[in-house]
Amino acid sequence: MTPESDFSDAEIEAGRRLFAGEWGFLSAASSVASLPPGQGLEVAFAGRSNVGKSSLINALTGRRSLARTSNTPGRTQELIFFRGAGPLVLVDLPGYGYAAAAKSKVSAWTRLIHDYLQGRAVLGRVYVLIDARHGFKSADDTILDTLGKVAVSHQIVLTKCDQVSAADLSACVDATKAALKKRPAAFPETITTSSHTGAGIPELRAAIARLLSERTRPVNMHRSG
Repeated sequence: MTPESDFSDAEIEAGRRLFAGEWGFLSAASSVASLPPGQGLEVAFAGRSNVGKSSLINALTGRRSLARTSNTPGRTQELIFFRGAGPLVLVDLPGYGYAAAAKSKVSAWTRLIHDYLQGRAVLGRVYVLIDARHGFKSADDTILDTLGKVAVSHQIVLTKCDQVSAADLSACVDATKAALKKRPAAFPETITTSSHTGAGIPELRAAIARLLSERTRPVNMHRSG
């Protein structure tokens, strides 16, 4: 179900090279004031609690424990920044929706996420992760509303696709496409992934490499003629 045809072999290879180097922890922020200086290009991963953000970041970078994973919703309580050798920075956002924490803390995380999305100049794209087993929920609509208002590039990534049947995955993709028709600011294509099997990971890497190339391409200042 992943749109492999959207990426050439060269783009798949560029994505592999982008994530092949060393990756490490850069910073953690529990408030807007504690955000690291904006440098390079940031790509953020948002989603409901326990949707698989940390696992996806580990799969992208080929590191088993770069991002901390947990079966307990709400484990990630800060914005976590990771950086490789190049200008790309990955951001693991706190999960929204249900979390095993006090409502006041969940509310604080939610405000932090929305403040970050609205005011981060170096934020190039947000990948909104949706659990393929459950599909869209009302909490996802809230984050997509914010992304649409602030005009931040965003795309849906379905996670845990190995845990559903082919028929159920197809139905989830169709439902996602239908929901996105009401959201012209979002990418219409959906990338389906599994951090466990690696399905869709090369395509997601290629998409990020393409974004980085577009954002860092030199601007020709000379006029023709």
